[in-house]
Amino acid sequence: MLFGRKQRLITRLLVVEDEPLIAFDTERMLREHGYEVIATVDRVADARREIAGATEKVDLILADVRLADGSGIDVARAAGERSIPVMFVTGTCPPEARALAVGFLAKPFQERDLLGAIDAVDAAMAGRATKRLPQGFELYVTPD
Repeated sequence: MLFGRKQRLITRLLVVEDEPLIAFDTERMLREHGYEVIATVDRVADARREIAGATEKVDLILADVRLADGSGIDVARAAGERSIPVMFVTGTCPPEARALAVGFLAKPFQERDLLGAIDAVDAAMAGRATKRLPQGFELYVTPD
């Protein structure tokens, strides 16, 4: 496709965030840029339910590590059982969480950094290299 946007592998996302304003802004940003947010949840139990009951493929989960009822690490473990990649979006990513995620975006973040982080994960999943990572983002997977 000449001068067109590359075909995305990541189009359907689950947002797991217990801070209402961040959850709202993240969902709005994603929808404005053509992503489908299948759900935005604020609890580990709700995220597990969404993961287990997903009738359509979830391409990526954006998860905070610290949630009101537990840890996003538990969300990542449940996602791993279904081979759903997780990108942590949190203040500090604990070392043990890194083995469960495709990347980590530090809060607070700019809209362009969130979108760039998702694009970097998409590129790695498609086997493409990323020239420059967004500010505050660490990619834990490499292109195949």
